[in-house]
Amino acid sequence: MGTLSTRAGELAERLAQNVQAVCRHYLPAGRREGRYWMVGDVAGAPGRSLYVRLFETERGRIGNWVDAATGEHGDLVDLIRLNQRHGRLSETIDEAEKFLSLPPSAEVDPCRTANPPPARVGSPTAARRLFKASKPLAGTLAASYLAARGITRVGELAALRFHPRCYYRANEDDVPGTPGSFPALIAAVTDCDGVQTGTHRTWLDPSGSAKATVASPRRAMGSILGHAIRFGLAEDVMIAGEGIETVLSLREVLHAMPMIAATSSAHLAAIQFPTALRRLYVSRDRDKAGDGAFAILSDRAEAAGIELLSLMPELADFNDDLRQHGAPALSERVIAQLHEADRRRFIDS
Repeated sequence: MGTLSTRAGELAERLAQNVQAVCRHYLPAGRREGRYWMVGDVAGAPGRSLYVRLFETERGRIGNWVDAATGEHGDLVDLIRLNQRHGRLSETIDEAEKFLSLPPSAEVDPCRTANPPPARVGSPTAARRLFKASKPLAGTLAASYLAARGITRVGELAALRFHPRCYYRANEDDVPGTPGSFPALIAAVTDCDGVQTGTHRTWLDPSGSAKATVASPRRAMGSILGHAIRFGLAEDVMIAGEGIETVLSLREVLHAMPMIAATSSAHLAAIQFPTALRRLYVSRDRDKAGDGAFAILSDRAEAAGIELLSLMPELADFNDDLRQHGAPALSERVIAQLHEADRRRFIDS
């Protein structure tokens, strides 16, 4: 029996390397939701009671599963045993070996040999895969959401994409029964050389008119500190701000000016400066966190020999200005705060 148990453990590890293929084969009525394969039960009935881990986390290993309705749990060998109603472990071992011996062209997974290994949750690799799996922004619910915020120049925003069912992990502040996925605005976070290091998610209400009603509708994954969401190629002059919507509001009236969104005040204070940068405009939010970020940037810019200029909104932030006063009034306010050389350089005739 010890030999069978050892062999079962080895097979469980090999099955975990092909976890999505195992789920598609034995639980075809299920579907992937974020980090899990969700299905009704071990027999494969439709539903969302049983979930199989598709990625390793601090809470569990790849391939581990739990049925919330019954309390049953185990690894992929256990799943196959219950799914196939085997009476003996040897039967399950034979079944697993048969599954793993199928050629790449078989039903199990036509692309199995080309599939990359699972990425660690929250890692830069996982962040890049999420961005790659998302759709171009134009014509999507995310574009409708931005339009509702007064942002219409979205045709050339390569840094932004849309995902129709982005996994959302509820926390203790969310109401019970919060869905496990929402449509989402997906943004690539890159370093100064354009290498993607992370991904930012803004979960949206299915109506497209607002953010999702969850405790934390904005979250980032990957390596974020020092990096940003970039709109345009920054050289000697650029604008830096906190949120995507704030920066895109400025882009509505200064679309030739390179800009970055740092995703938060703390990250704004820590942005990396492009090598050629000589003048940095900081889009301010009227709050203490924004003031603190500007103070830190002032010290850093002075040490780097970079001229730092402030852009102040009339209301809480520039998206509020855009929505309340319109683009012409916002343009007038922003242009008045620019260096004279930048007015000539970046403002269309």
